[in-house]
Amino acid sequence: MEYEVVKLLKQSEKSTVHLVRKRNEGQLFIRKELKGKHPVYASLQTFTHPYLPRLYEVILADDSTTVVEEYIEGSAVGGFELSNRQFLNIVKELCGVLDFLHKKGIIHRDIKPSNILYAKDSHIRLIDFDAARMPKEDLEQDTIQLGTRGYAPPEQYGFSQTDERADIYAMGITMEKLLGENARKPHYKKIISKCTNLDPNKRYQSVKQVENAFSHTRYAVLGVVLAAFVAGVVLVWNVVPEQSIQQETVQTGDSNLTVLPAPSDPHWDGETGIALWGNVPQSGEGSEVHYKWRLYRCDTPEPPNLNRSEWGNESDMRGSIDDESFFDLNLSCEFWDNGYYYFAVCAVGDGITYADSPYVLSDAFEYKGEDAPRLPAPKDLTWIMREDTEMDSRLYFASFSNWDDYDDKDSFQVFVYDENGEYIMSNIVSKENMLEKDWPGIRIRGEFVNEPGKSYRFAIQITSSHPNDFRASPEVYPWPVKETHLSPWLRN
Repeated sequence: MEYEVVKLLKQSEKSTVHLVRKRNEGQLFIRKELKGKHPVYASLQTFTHPYLPRLYEVILADDSTTVVEEYIEGSAVGGFELSNRQFLNIVKELCGVLDFLHKKGIIHRDIKPSNILYAKDSHIRLIDFDAARMPKEDLEQDTIQLGTRGYAPPEQYGFSQTDERADIYAMGITMEKLLGENARKPHYKKIISKCTNLDPNKRYQSVKQVENAFSHTRYAVLGVVLAAFVAGVVLVWNVVPEQSIQQETVQTGDSNLTVLPAPSDPHWDGETGIALWGNVPQSGEGSEVHYKWRLYRCDTPEPPNLNRSEWGNESDMRGSIDDESFFDLNLSCEFWDNGYYYFAVCAVGDGITYADSPYVLSDAFEYKGEDAPRLPAPKDLTWIMREDTEMDSRLYFASFSNWDDYDDKDSFQVFVYDENGEYIMSNIVSKENMLEKDWPGIRIRGEFVNEPGKSYRFAIQITSSHPNDFRASPEVYPWPVKETHLSPWLRN
């Protein structure tokens, strides 16, 4: 097929890239002429993925490769300021496309902002596979060192053969660049640090684990609500007076949406580190309520400015509490340095009838437990199964022996992993609730651990209800987790 050159886009010793169009037609394409043989493009031509450009022609010669691919209108993600929602969507989509490639045996080896296009359809396209390779089992190191300095991990410079963890390293550097000052926020800092560990064995071992690290923060706290719904117990220790907040109608696109009332009376439950606010049953979808929260740390009791992006962590949570007046969440495990902590919370609308409420700010909690000792780790972890004759099903519990080491209001959070170290689910419940329900441990929903042929194990972290006296027990998320903190296998 004949093409006419529209514009020279890039030229180097290794490649020449033109914007071209079919002769006598208007459709635009990218044509790349590369030095050397790049068989990875022939493999990519056989794949289809929404976040990859389509390859129309791949011509392999002994000393050159020619590729004609889809022209994508958009901008590199590093070329404009991203909202937090855009950043999280980019991370999710990048994890998705890298997971697809890694399962096909392709390592990109040049992940960086300029190789991630943000297209007009508000989705990414991962481009430039010039440095990509497929791992070879008989090689101890890469034969050719390619990639971009500052983004490539140590093993990409000939120390060992690269695998998917090289892309995870570069992804961590990329996230740090995209976040700017926000990369110093504790949660992002923790994820980036793990991605960019110099030892590949100490990084996340798959992009699925990276994606889970983000999605866990936003959704795993659902267990607080789900456990209460399953158990039928009340999760609140303080009574929050009901407040009437005027609703208003706003214009959003072509629809008039009613702004949800803000959660009433957000405040800390004494010295427990537990956040409380009035439940907004109209939030979420159906019977599922939905909230977003942000955590702020200040050096003084002066309240933070809600209009600035200065929060240290944020998340959202959903759950089914039909008639409860209150919602609670132990946030003490999110504290990092001594200081005054505030949380802000809003009710999330369904986008059809209701718009999100404004954020409302809590009172201050003075945290002084930065150097406090940790709670002891749970001991003698074991699976306990009970038969539910009424529901004709099996109930699963994560149990341990040293219950007496913990206060009734301490929260027990279980993390379930499969044989590949992939995070499966999480649930959290207080000791008080387990005692009331006569549970032998933390409830694990059966549909997550009963797949035939699969094996599962769990780890438990205890969150203190006296955060100024005790910090949470040793961390068991994300993977890898120390063997001493893991339960025996549940094999199906």
